[in-house]
Amino acid sequence: MEDAAVEEAEVSGGAAEFAPALVAAHPLGRSVAVAVGPELRVFDLKASSAVSLSDNSGGGSHSDAIRAISFSANGALFASAGDDKLVKVWKTDSWCCIRTITSEKRVSAVAISNDGTYVTFADKFGVIWLVTMGESGGEQEPTDNKPVSIFGHYCSIITSMKFSPDGRFIATADRDFKIRITSLPKKPLRGAHEIQSFCLGHTDFVSCIAFTCLSEGPSFLLSGGGDSTVRLWDYINGCLLDTCQVRDKVGELLEPNETEDNNLSVADICPTNDGSLVAVAIQSLNGVMLLACDLIAKKLSFLKVVTTEKCYIPTSLSSSFSADLLWTVMGASNMPNQATSQLCTRLKIIPHFKKDPLAGCDHVPTVLEDSEVPHGEKLLLALQGSLDIAKQEEVLASVLAALKVSMHKMLVKKHYSEERREQRKRGRNDKKIKK
Repeated sequence: MEDAAVEEAEVSGGAAEFAPALVAAHPLGRSVAVAVGPELRVFDLKASSAVSLSDNSGGGSHSDAIRAISFSANGALFASAGDDKLVKVWKTDSWCCIRTITSEKRVSAVAISNDGTYVTFADKFGVIWLVTMGESGGEQEPTDNKPVSIFGHYCSIITSMKFSPDGRFIATADRDFKIRITSLPKKPLRGAHEIQSFCLGHTDFVSCIAFTCLSEGPSFLLSGGGDSTVRLWDYINGCLLDTCQVRDKVGELLEPNETEDNNLSVADICPTNDGSLVAVAIQSLNGVMLLACDLIAKKLSFLKVVTTEKCYIPTSLSSSFSADLLWTVMGASNMPNQATSQLCTRLKIIPHFKKDPLAGCDHVPTVLEDSEVPHGEKLLLALQGSLDIAKQEEVLASVLAALKVSMHKMLVKKHYSEERREQRKRGRNDKKIKK
């Protein structure tokens, strides 16, 4: 039945593919954003209130599933993008959209340069585009607002894109098992975007990447994928340093039919600010895996699994530099027969994420109950869309079933018959926009 539900979504035209809910925490702990379907929900942690979004860019709100969200390094800007071919850039002091960029294809990843000067996004054909925001995070309008293609993983969907901590490189991951490290010239619109390295070793799609570093010293790259591994890289040289097989660590926590490789894709990873701890969301796991990351010894090691209730599988993880909270969310859109009113999510928070879980029993991470969540019902209502537990359980039951198969089916490269390819072409939503 689960496979049939996913197949039904694919047959319906190819455009409405399973879209997991996303969460992003402000780097300085000022706000948290959740995206599900076309909805972007933001809660101001300083004012303890839901945020009303405004738009001065002349563009409309998102009309289809949001596939990527990202804060800038200092939190001044926020970007959202997705299946409606829109990339929207928001100023987080007012949560006003200051720029709406239209892509010719659906957008799968988005990132903001460390200084807030550029926004990059990837379309479904694997082309990376760059837009100039001007100086000081959008204060100065550029003379040319059009996106410029700078490089690409042609015909391979980009699953994740990140700027390195020093801003010198862009890391891009795709569903063809590759991670490309590209140098970013000082003038990205004029200089050459040379390949620094390829990080090769995954045997299935790469679903997520994240940079991590010591307080003083070099940075490293973490990646997770459909091969049930989390990997640590010397990305400058494209050298694999260590691999953690998550399948071996969670097998006893799952049902026998859930231990197949394609049910244990890594959905997301989130390292702590000092790089000593890595949280891992796994496709069929009711909880979050914690890995110790020793950047001096260049080793990953399993610590524990922070378990959640049986009906909760995180689809996205995030944490801020200034807080010790790990934000997790579960939800999805583009499910068969799913109404817009059913776009509720579940939010779970794990405290003490910045602490060493082996330092003492007082600091062992556990999941907060709803009654213990900071800002209480106001935050949960704003980000989940509902406080009705019965309604949430009913809606999320179908999400739970699909999560156990859809992550892999969404990203694994598909092989279609000629008839099926023609059917998908007729119904697709990636045709070139006429100007």
